[in-house]
Amino acid sequence: MAYRKLGRTNKHRRSMLANLTKDVIMKERIETTETRAKEVRKFVDKMISYGKDGSLVARRKALAFMHNDTVAVKKVFDELAPRYAKRNGGYTRILKLAERRGDDALMVILELVEEDAA
Repeated sequence: MAYRKLGRTNKHRRSMLANLTKDVIMKERIETTETRAKEVRKFVDKMISYGKDGSLVARRKALAFMHNDTVAVKKVFDELAPRYAKRNGGYTRILKLAERRGDDALMVILELVEEDAA
């Protein structure tokens, strides 16, 4: 599987992606650079898929990835998984903003899509 290195070592990249994943899950919306958002959305989708599975193994995999953050994992399994029960992937959306002042990195908003009530 190809991935972006994001100019970091493996441990730093994995930790940063786990933290951004936790932020998206807890806040449901974050502002970051486009390359980070594209990489993080894979992990957010994977965590919600684990939540939809609902097994003990899936819960332990989610806990392992998110550094034993029980609050975030509980939200995934108790709130987000039921919300997206009828949806087959595509739980996030990327909205483009302007370039960041200083280094002209393209900034985006990464958010969870709202599921229709109907």
